[in-house]
Amino acid sequence: MKLEIKNLQKKFNNFTAVDNISFNIQEGETLGLLGPNGCGKTTTIGMLLGLIKPTNGEILINETNLDNLNREEVLSEVNFASPYVELPKKLTVRENLEVYARLYGIKNFKNKINEISKDLNLELFLDKKTGELSSGQKNRVSLAKSLINDPKILFLDEPTASLDPDIGDFVREYIEKYKSKNQMSILLASHNMKEVERLCDHVIMMRGGKIVDRGTCKSLIDKHGRNNLEDTFLKIARNKNELV
Repeated sequence: MKLEIKNLQKKFNNFTAVDNISFNIQEGETLGLLGPNGCGKTTTIGMLLGLIKPTNGEILINETNLDNLNREEVLSEVNFASPYVELPKKLTVRENLEVYARLYGIKNFKNKINEISKDLNLELFLDKKTGELSSGQKNRVSLAKSLINDPKILFLDEPTASLDPDIGDFVREYIEKYKSKNQMSILLASHNMKEVERLCDHVIMMRGGKIVDRGTCKSLIDKHGRNNLEDTFLKIARNKNELV
């Protein structure tokens, strides 16, 4: 699925959280959404998920406006993972995954849960209450939930936040392998620049609700005369007068 954003804007009273941004994600592409805290990344993802109504602008899927599509059909092919959105704490991991599998109408969901649990090493705590898990375990469960319906568009918000280096690398490798076997487009919001360099085909940089630069990781590093994406990010985030 191809996702296109045209002049998307969101105002909260007199505050403009997202200011006329435009970008697209081609089918099979991973796009990095970067920027300092408060730049509008989460609000943008919320609008793309249909959780926040845009003030202005268009969201198009395969060149058709989201407002003209069957929302239920579209959302059945979309999913997201975020460590900042808690799953029901009193349900076990297995129960949580079963609830979401049923919501998405997954056939043979028990087989799907067993398969994804094995892939993400959830088997040892499948029957443990989600509220009793470590932050790293919760992250992996959130990722499992986000893949339960084999989405065509996946939104990942800090998928490896609070993970130790070993588990973080395991998750990144899993995302790479999963994407290589499944036709899927990904929007990745992350503060881990090495993760972005590893996973993303292109990136857009946001600041103050606006897109201030975009390109491949290499092209941005070269353009700003830095040695890596982290130094490039810091330069763009701190230079308040610099725009595309």
